[in-house]
Amino acid sequence: MTPEAKTVDDSRVETVHLIRPTHLNGADRLFGGILMQWIDEVAGIVAKRHSMANVTTASVDNLTFLHGAYQNDMVVIKGKLTWVGSTSMEVCVDTYVESPSGERHRINNAHFMMVALDENDKPVKVPKLILRTEDEHLAWSHGEERRRIRIQRLKDKLDGI
Repeated sequence: MTPEAKTVDDSRVETVHLIRPTHLNGADRLFGGILMQWIDEVAGIVAKRHSMANVTTASVDNLTFLHGAYQNDMVVIKGKLTWVGSTSMEVCVDTYVESPSGERHRINNAHFMMVALDENDKPVKVPKLILRTEDEHLAWSHGEERRRIRIQRLKDKLDGI
């Protein structure tokens, strides 16, 4: 039986990758496509943990590359829920390069809209999100604004704008 509500911490994810030569582009930096795969996987795991269902990526907002990462850098990817609807979830994913001393510098930020699916790939209801901190409430309000913008952008596309 699916719980009615879960906390942000219930589905939070953190992964670590070591950049190897096969992850580099022609400029000897982490290939953006590899990073996009890694962050999409983190977003999917966060959404799957919350919904306890299969999920799909519906859209990606604000995929912002702030700095490069290089061979032998440790890349830390952190994902958490910021907003939940009836069948969809917004996941914020932040990516950092971690120094040997443990200091982290953010290199990427993205927001993923994920949809929970049943065994027939039809949208399925997800648990509500329990917000416990001021930061979680702020992230929720920003998520609502991004949702409003996504809906308007979709209406504009459908109207041929």
